[in-house]
Amino acid sequence: MMKGKKVLVLGMARSGIAVAKLLLLRGAEVCVCDTKAETDFDGALDDLKAAGAKLCLNEQHPEALLEGMDALIVSPGIPVDHAAVQRAKALGIEVMGEVEYAYREAKGLLVAITGTNGKTTTTTLLGEIFKNAGRRTFVVGNIGTPYSGAVAQMKSGDVTVCEISSFMMETSSKFHPAISAVLNISEDHLNRHGTMEKYIALKERIFENSVGDDWVILNWDDPVTRDMASRARCRVAWFSSRNEVPFGAFVRDGMVVHGTPQDFKTVCEAGEIYIPGEHNLKNALAATAMAMAAGVPAPVIRHTLRTFKGVEHRIEFVRELDGVRFINDSKGTNVDSTIQAVRAMNRPTVLILGGYDKHTDFTPLCKEILRCPIARIVLIGETAKQLEQTLEKVGYHAWTHAGYEFKKAVELAFEQANPGGNVLLSPSCASFDMFKDYEARGRIFKDIVNALEGRRA
Repeated sequence: MMKGKKVLVLGMARSGIAVAKLLLLRGAEVCVCDTKAETDFDGALDDLKAAGAKLCLNEQHPEALLEGMDALIVSPGIPVDHAAVQRAKALGIEVMGEVEYAYREAKGLLVAITGTNGKTTTTTLLGEIFKNAGRRTFVVGNIGTPYSGAVAQMKSGDVTVCEISSFMMETSSKFHPAISAVLNISEDHLNRHGTMEKYIALKERIFENSVGDDWVILNWDDPVTRDMASRARCRVAWFSSRNEVPFGAFVRDGMVVHGTPQDFKTVCEAGEIYIPGEHNLKNALAATAMAMAAGVPAPVIRHTLRTFKGVEHRIEFVRELDGVRFINDSKGTNVDSTIQAVRAMNRPTVLILGGYDKHTDFTPLCKEILRCPIARIVLIGETAKQLEQTLEKVGYHAWTHAGYEFKKAVELAFEQANPGGNVLLSPSCASFDMFKDYEARGRIFKDIVNALEGRRA
């Protein structure tokens, strides 16, 4: 598709590097562009350079590079109002995201998952279900492994499970999963998308090309996702942890089942699902509905739900020291995600909260904190003052500041925690004010925790 074409790739994070490599494999003339200098990449671009890519680095005006280009491929971090995107459109140059191009080159069955929360857990779980069913499976997308990085290995019988963000859907046009899911919708990324209406519309784009025998799996319990069914042009199945649905995955008498209330298959006991919490029950139900739509046998799903231990950085147990359990929920990057984390706490907990400002209203979280066993809060980062004001407004006063000193925040939390309690990192914010990404934040948290020495007699 791109053989002999001239392509500018904008943004040299993981997805940008991966798509540039795929383009070179497909015979394109590739120019890669980033505002960072070559020395900032620690050799990550050496293979591209050796393969013939032109490097335009430390470039502040990439729109000047577009003359003569056949396509512009942007990383998810590049917004659609970027000057290069607007200039490309004015010149009639096709603009697409890394995921869009990867889809056009990929083979096999594509299933895709979006939503505000639970995407990574559900994507990973569904990937394990397909692997346990004997299918060669690639788990890619917003989860951290670029879609385009797996394309060259794909064969017609393979399965790709792709986690999709709203950013990725800004630059999609032909993207077309055979099975897709929208897990839930709550306020997030308004600093980029502006309004909830636009954010919801971008999430809904995951199934805009799905027709006929395709499937979309929707959350019956979420009024926003429930409403999406009226605009689906394909088959719709549901999942619900609280209601019996017309068709899909739900709970009856403590059992996870799939089908209709009159005719269903039993998958397993809800209590057998290894990962705890109602939010993870919902994730398991969504994965069950998607797997069933793909024809995976119930015993395979049952085995996977019983054995899947969750994902890194999502309510991940790190260590117990002096009777205090440390839990890494660095993937708690928005209000709803952290609400699920604090609800999962069943011991007095010191919560580390705060980070990059996404223009979020923290009131629902702060009210939830009053109902949960959150003994104290350590505030960090850009949103610390806003969080302090919101906590005070709802009547919660047991907070302290650690500024931008992350090690100090962890040490303060440990000092304030009592034996039999928890220290929970669930910031409810993105990480970009202090870290490269939430994964780096989570890894550094675990490094600090594992280096702590016991202080109690």
